[in-house]
Amino acid sequence: MEVIYPDLYPIEIPPNTVMLRGLGLDSNVYLVRSGKEAVVIDTGTGGNIERYFSLWLSEGYINGLKRVVIFNTHEHFDHIGGNLRIKGLFEKMGVDVLFAAHRTTAEVIEKAKGRIILDYAYGRKFPGHEVEIQLEDGDYLKIGRKKLLVVHTPGHTAGSSCLYLEGENRLMFTGDTLFNGTFGRTDLPSGSPEELRESLKRLEEFEVDFGLPGHGRYIEDWRENLRRVGGLL
Repeated sequence: MEVIYPDLYPIEIPPNTVMLRGLGLDSNVYLVRSGKEAVVIDTGTGGNIERYFSLWLSEGYINGLKRVVIFNTHEHFDHIGGNLRIKGLFEKMGVDVLFAAHRTTAEVIEKAKGRIILDYAYGRKFPGHEVEIQLEDGDYLKIGRKKLLVVHTPGHTAGSSCLYLEGENRLMFTGDTLFNGTFGRTDLPSGSPEELRESLKRLEEFEVDFGLPGHGRYIEDWRENLRRVGGLL
C-alpha cells in the first residue's frame, strides 16, 4: 500500500468499512460501502478533508460511487465541520450527496446553532445546511444492500446517535457517546449525565464485534468496555 501521508493510514474492517483516525482536532472519519453507494460517518473539522479524500481515491475505496450519504453522529463542530467540503469533493466526481442525522442534530445543523455546535471554539463559523434525511430512533439508514440501525443515545448532546450494522462483523459506530475506556463529556450545551447513563445501558442490548468511536482507537471487547465505562459515571 502506498502511504500518502505518514500520519494517516486506513484501518480496514471487513467486508467494506474503512476507519481513518482523525488528525489534529478532527473526529474519526468512517466510510462504509455497499456496491455503488456509501455512507461517510462524520467529517471532522474540515481541515484535513482533502487528505482523507485523497487517500480514499488512491486506495480505490470510492471509485465508481454514484451516491453518498454523510451521516453525523452528533452536532459538534469537530464532527460536522467538513460536511460541505467533502460534499463538494464528491460532487466534482459526479456523485450524488445527501446529509443524514437524527432529527435533533439535523435541526441544530440546519439552524447553525453555534452555542451547541461550538464552532467558535475552532475559530470558524459553521454556515448551516439542509439535512435531507432526518431520522428517529429505530429508523434504518439504507446504503446499497446494507441497513444501518439508528440508535438514539443522548447524553453527550441531545441528538447524539449511534449506527449499528450487522454482517460479517457486527459494528457499532458510537460517535462521542462511548470511547475505548471512557465516554463523551456531558457538561456542554444539551449534554446530560443522566441521559448518558441510560444510553450506555441501552448499548448493552447489542452484540458488537467492533465499537467504532468518534475519537481514539476502536473497541474490541464491547461488554467489558461498557462495564468499565459504566463504573465511571
